[in-house]
Amino acid sequence: MPAAFQSPDSWVLFAGGSAWHDYGRCKNRAERKPGATTEPVEESAIKREMKTAADAAEDITNSRALEIVARAGFAVSGILHFLIGVVAIRLAMGGEGKADVSGAVQQLASQPAGPLLLWTSFAACVALAIWQASDAIFDFEHLPAKKKLGKKLKAALQAVVYAGLAITFFSFANGAGTDQSSSTSDLTASVLKAPGGFALLLAIGAAVAVTGIVYAIRGFRQSFAKYLRLPASEKARTAVTVLGVVGYAAKGIALLLVGLLVIIATVKVHPEESTGVDGGLKALRDQPFGVYMLAAVGVGLICYGIFMMVRAKLAKM
Repeated sequence: MPAAFQSPDSWVLFAGGSAWHDYGRCKNRAERKPGATTEPVEESAIKREMKTAADAAEDITNSRALEIVARAGFAVSGILHFLIGVVAIRLAMGGEGKADVSGAVQQLASQPAGPLLLWTSFAACVALAIWQASDAIFDFEHLPAKKKLGKKLKAALQAVVYAGLAITFFSFANGAGTDQSSSTSDLTASVLKAPGGFALLLAIGAAVAVTGIVYAIRGFRQSFAKYLRLPASEKARTAVTVLGVVGYAAKGIALLLVGLLVIIATVKVHPEESTGVDGGLKALRDQPFGVYMLAAVGVGLICYGIFMMVRAKLAKM
């Protein structure tokens, strides 16, 4: 999305569109022959007004103020991943905790400035969801059709993800936060009972697992770098790259585990086994050498969290 505003003339056109429309209608009425229609002129005016409204909406979503708050959304995501990574290491060392988004948000809520943290995080996630939605609607028009569709779908999915985070923060800020593991199990059970639910859950599990694999590949290929304005310093550039590689790989493993749990719970018809990220990491701990693998994933999630905080500064918006 371009960082700068488009011409403010679009606001003037929007304000004056009605007068231009009336003038066009009168002129056409005076000149048209009997039996002629004004529909093409009116349709053209409606299209102009719709385009002007769309341009105005794009200008708003391109504003510097929204960009600053949206960048904070990346930092919020980073903090959540950092906290999940810390809990994962604690679990590997025999401790307790909830290694998922709800657990991380609960930790923020328990701080002395908890309400302020929750509401500011909510605002940041809403802003980033709007920014990504704007990308999905207005951007990538210059690309070939297939590539444009892929970019727009990716932006739309990102908008949904950050909207979901915003809803989670809103729920906890209003005292209605829920355990994500239980919610995932309940949702799995509900979908499983619905017509076609078995196939749908298998598809969802496979999609999440594949997403995890894609994340890991993206990390090892360092393809995330093209979305950043990397620092000029070689040491800083290397540090950001290492954080990205390790972080993307760890998040990929976590998503792969979540997808596999959904598939296993569906096949065994045990929806209670679909317990999200927390359940996936705890299942990893119970495997041979699982404690060490879980600790490694925890370190990786911490790296991903730091990477996302850095992305708040370096991202190409």
